[in-house]
Amino acid sequence: MTLSRFAAALFCVMALQPLAAGAAQPDAFPTRPVRLLSPFPAGSGPDAVARMVGEQLSKDWGQAVVVEPRPGGNGFISMEAVRRAAPTGYDLGVVDVGHMAINPSLFRKLPYDPVKDYVPVGGLYRTSFFVVVSGGSPIKSVPELIAAAQASPGKVTYGSWAVGSPGHLGAAQVEAATGTQMLHVPFKDTAQLYAAVANGEVTWALGSYATAGALIQAGKLRVLAVADGARSSALPDVPTLEEAGGPRGVDASTWVALVAPAGTPAERVEAVSRAVRAALDVPEVKTKMATFGFVPAAVPGATVSEWMRKDTPRYAEMVRRTGATTD
Repeated sequence: MTLSRFAAALFCVMALQPLAAGAAQPDAFPTRPVRLLSPFPAGSGPDAVARMVGEQLSKDWGQAVVVEPRPGGNGFISMEAVRRAAPTGYDLGVVDVGHMAINPSLFRKLPYDPVKDYVPVGGLYRTSFFVVVSGGSPIKSVPELIAAAQASPGKVTYGSWAVGSPGHLGAAQVEAATGTQMLHVPFKDTAQLYAAVANGEVTWALGSYATAGALIQAGKLRVLAVADGARSSALPDVPTLEEAGGPRGVDASTWVALVAPAGTPAERVEAVSRAVRAALDVPEVKTKMATFGFVPAAVPGATVSEWMRKDTPRYAEMVRRTGATTD
């Protein structure tokens, strides 16, 4: 080979190297807006957190992250939209323990499979529920609440925002653990529920700080305990049920997470998961979430899967025990 031909061949090889290297690199993500499809109404706690995290992701990615509330239909509208979305990582779903661990027992014909139709991306937050009574209630402690239920089976009432909701099944845990018989009264939403508790229309309910905090601060609701294994950072002076003289082992805490459609590539799921965990670790995001009493859950999808494996049979037992059904 002549020197001139060798030089030409070498030039071609060198020119092709950047192209080959570029082809070996994974595609950049994201290169267009990302959607967070949510079954929760605008202004709700999960919606607020999704927007906080979305804003931070937008800053980090340089791409818009749009939260699209699609409430209604028991959450099925949003869940179906996520299930049918292209498995690219550009369409994600906001879900909670109800969608992923309670509904399989609550609905005889659930239009989606929590395990087969979705891939957990990572956690968003966890929150605890407090045992609340009216600020003017004669019941001032957990033992007094239990005693009232024991003295008049079926007379003491507890409310929730829906049949089979974490508030319903969590309160049913308290009922079962104390061997009492109380009457469940479902309401259409949390606003109606806590107004009814404050007015003394129902004896007690479980409420998160995000939904009941305003009435707690106003003195219209009295907090007796937190239905969790540990105290809540939202109200650290409030004892757990066990500390307050109630049953041990009651866990009515709940969680909210992100999922992707089944078939989304593992590397894309992991990329989103890492970005979400980083967003939840931003001090400003943590501070905003604390105002709702939420604890950031910066965990990978594998942890969310473990939550599902743990909670699904636990809630199935509570659904069976209460006979709760929406069919």
